[in-house]
Amino acid sequence: VLCVQIKCFHEIITIGYSVYHSYHLPWFRTLSWYFLLCVNYFFYGETVTDYFFTLVQREEPLRILSKYHRFISFALYLTGFCMFVLSLVKKHYRLQFYMFGWTHVTLLIVVTQSHLIIHNLFEGMIWFIVPISCVICNDIMAYMFGFFFGRTPLIKLSPKKTWEGFIGGFFSTIVFGIMLSYVMSGWRYFVCPVEFNNDSNSFQVDCEPSELFQLQDYALPSILESVTGWSTVRLYPFQIHSIALSSFASIVGPFGGFFASGFKRAFKIKDFANTIPGHGGIMDRFDCQYLMATFVNVYIASFIRGPNPSKVIQQLLALRADQQLHIFNSLKAHLTEKGLLPALEEAAP
Repeated sequence: VLCVQIKCFHEIITIGYSVYHSYHLPWFRTLSWYFLLCVNYFFYGETVTDYFFTLVQREEPLRILSKYHRFISFALYLTGFCMFVLSLVKKHYRLQFYMFGWTHVTLLIVVTQSHLIIHNLFEGMIWFIVPISCVICNDIMAYMFGFFFGRTPLIKLSPKKTWEGFIGGFFSTIVFGIMLSYVMSGWRYFVCPVEFNNDSNSFQVDCEPSELFQLQDYALPSILESVTGWSTVRLYPFQIHSIALSSFASIVGPFGGFFASGFKRAFKIKDFANTIPGHGGIMDRFDCQYLMATFVNVYIASFIRGPNPSKVIQQLLALRADQQLHIFNSLKAHLTEKGLLPALEEAAP
């Protein structure tokens, strides 16, 4: 993910240099990459602290870096900001501010969304593989349906895109997403989140699969029951969620490609780069993937992820003894007030 991010950033920034003829502006190429480093340091530091809190607390250097992470990140960015101001040259002010804005918009589009891909990965490989596979499937099937049946233009930005390809790609992606989800939901390696094991002092991908990845019986509507003859069907709940992922990949995902097409037309270029023969640059292949990654992250946060007791316990154990005692007494009083604690005490014997 980091390698793809760096290459995409390089391709977009290179277009900026070409368009604004800014090759000879002092320090600007260096500053662009410096800001990329700063933003990655901030995001990856936040991710490590969030997902591997126990490991961070065990190592003294990591604990110090974690405690002052945001201050260090801000100081690094402020250094780059001051360097930019000091590099301003008379007669080139507007050009330099154009490129300053270009760099920051690129960071927002590329780095922020690639950071969300990392978060999706930590939730389980299935949240990474299924969405990107749906985008790829939709791209291929939309092309196939458009090639054989396409008659009606879809959007002026991409004259070759047709309604027939759009609709055919939609239904094909829905079926593909359900099938791929069924296969992957049965493997712990794909459904379990990444965790740090204190006993073995290593990272592991092993867990008891959640209800999302356990087969359940679903009653079919009467119309489908009369057609198929089945009253129930056995599915993983994740397959139901895969319909939402596939729908987004088919309906909204292509707009990432349309956006990229509009961007390229605005600057009169055919591709972002020529990294992949016949396909253009890396950004040409990942324009829809970044948008998809953002949707998956929002979807997980809105409909899937709940409070994580293990993370709460880890943070509580990092507090001072008096703070832990205060929380214990507050929780005890709260449970007693709700009438839950006496019931627990009676059940204990």
